[in-house]
Amino acid sequence: MRGRPAPQRTVIIDGKPLPDLLDEATIHAVVHGFYDKIRKDDLLGPIFNRIIAPDAWPAHLARMCDFWSATLLRTDRYEGRPLPPHLSIPELGEAHFRRWLSLFQATVTRLCPPEVAELFLDRALRIAHSFRMAIAFHRGEDSMQVMPIARESL
Repeated sequence: MRGRPAPQRTVIIDGKPLPDLLDEATIHAVVHGFYDKIRKDDLLGPIFNRIIAPDAWPAHLARMCDFWSATLLRTDRYEGRPLPPHLSIPELGEAHFRRWLSLFQATVTRLCPPEVAELFLDRALRIAHSFRMAIAFHRGEDSMQVMPIARESL
């Protein structure tokens, strides 16, 4: 059919329309700003910098932009499974996830309008909880004892 443009698709996340202010440029700023903090962090920096070679960071950042684009904008840019690499980090624990979330919260609060920051942080909290349960299960621990990390505790 010609003559009529395709209707613009409204992305719905958690029952609400995606904020217009969330776009690829915002995702790029968040990912790059966040990982700048991670690489310099006393707790997380040594882990990330050991696992990701200096020349591999551009590809990792591009992949993380793809991940967040797929997660929040519902694009099909990300292909892969984010959990397996985390399962192979033996020292990864509660303190690491709390720091990750704290740095992420600081980054999105600094860079995003409140409703966009809220969307990013809500998704990050869910991802962290899912990863923590999977890691506990993988290690033979009782994953039912893993409680979500509350944003108020960050």
